[in-house]
Amino acid sequence: MKGYQVDVFEGNAYPGGKLSSFEQKANGHTYRFDAGPSLFTMPHLVDELFRLANRDPAHYFTYQKLDETCRYFWDDGTRLTAWADHDRFGQEVEAVLGEPAEHLHQHLADSALKYDVTEKLFLHRSLHKLSTWFNQDAFRGYLNLPRLGVFGTMNKANERRFRHAKLVQLFNRYATYNGSDPYQTPATMNIIPHLEYNIGAFFPAEGMIGITNALVKLAEDLGVRFHYNTRITAIETKGKKVEGVRGEQEERRKGGEEEGHQPASFTFPADLVVSNMDVVNTFRKLLPAARQPERILRQPKSSSGLIFYWGIKKQFAELGLHNIFFSSDYRTEFDQLFGKNGHAASLSDDPTIYLNITSKHNPNDAPPAGENWFILLNVPNNTGQEWDSIISRARENVIRKLSRVLGVDVAALIETESILDPRSIEARTASSQGALYGNSSNNRFAAFLRHANFSHQFENLYFVGGSVHPGGGIPLCLLSAKIVGEMVK
Repeated sequence: MKGYQVDVFEGNAYPGGKLSSFEQKANGHTYRFDAGPSLFTMPHLVDELFRLANRDPAHYFTYQKLDETCRYFWDDGTRLTAWADHDRFGQEVEAVLGEPAEHLHQHLADSALKYDVTEKLFLHRSLHKLSTWFNQDAFRGYLNLPRLGVFGTMNKANERRFRHAKLVQLFNRYATYNGSDPYQTPATMNIIPHLEYNIGAFFPAEGMIGITNALVKLAEDLGVRFHYNTRITAIETKGKKVEGVRGEQEERRKGGEEEGHQPASFTFPADLVVSNMDVVNTFRKLLPAARQPERILRQPKSSSGLIFYWGIKKQFAELGLHNIFFSSDYRTEFDQLFGKNGHAASLSDDPTIYLNITSKHNPNDAPPAGENWFILLNVPNNTGQEWDSIISRARENVIRKLSRVLGVDVAALIETESILDPRSIEARTASSQGALYGNSSNNRFAAFLRHANFSHQFENLYFVGGSVHPGGGIPLCLLSAKIVGEMVK
């Protein structure tokens, strides 16, 4: 809309980075999986991009609001469904846990307040511009500072709110939405449930890959040029400006066969550069001669993920689109995950398991008698662990736990399998240490220790994505792009 010719350089053969898709085939059966993010919230941020381009979002992309957000399972047999309807969810909480529904309603109202106070101040503006701190939204934030939970932890706030430990655990899990620890991250992070319960959880008609496909189609319709299999190796600078990028492009024949071992090198001049690469690797690999913002780059990283993609030759009526199987000792699980209280950073032998099954809403994602299981475990980021043995042990523990809770031998039902671990996340997406969300949010200053969306050294260099302000996850990544879009003249 501002008259620029935009070129996107993508190191992979496909768009989307973490938000991609693939298929597994076995015995004549096909299972489709979304490889990365599995929860869709704040769809209006996607719709807004189409409206800015004077296009009808529905011509590119459709989605539905979910009646239930998640199904929860505990080892003692307790099962609870978190309904989108607050009254129904409150009734469920009272019936299953004996927790007064009013406590739930108060918590969701508090989450909405936190969002309302912080949205325009922290999410839609750069924290690194003076104008952000001197306006009506900022002064409203200052007046409500005691209500934001900056000085306490998420867990402490949830323990004060709820009587039942299982409901505390349920709302503590929202710290994992930005790769953090509920026993360390500030209670301000109780803003996260607002997105899921007050705005809503949604499901794209084509699965999560539908988001990527729709945005790529919109961009192409607007004249954006995509260059795949193209790895940027340097950002060219001169004085206080960037002049473009250097890169290497794999030459391929039709059908994807490589034509040669040596990629073709190129330079590409540009009036401005926007890096969507992890900010650590942007500086370390693309700008090694530039001044390195060490205080930001050395911040502790968020957790990573270990994902098992299983084609399961059975259907389970008790499972929904989103499912959580909780650890029996949540605090110890996080102590191990973040290497606290004498623990080395490791994966618990009783991990909390997130199980996503898109075939519940899109039957074409699995054969008629099967389901596509996307199993995510929160694991430490990659610092050189012995991942092969960790993965082997984790697989055994996951199968044992799911078999016990579901009352069936899960191992015998696995027809296909793929695995994504912190090493492959790091390799495929250039995420520093394979961290899913950039820096962790395990202290009250974490929001201020993310890199700005613009460079302090080069006047025409900008940064977007989950490793910079305002944070990780689809909505915040889109907001990082919105902030940059408003900066570029």
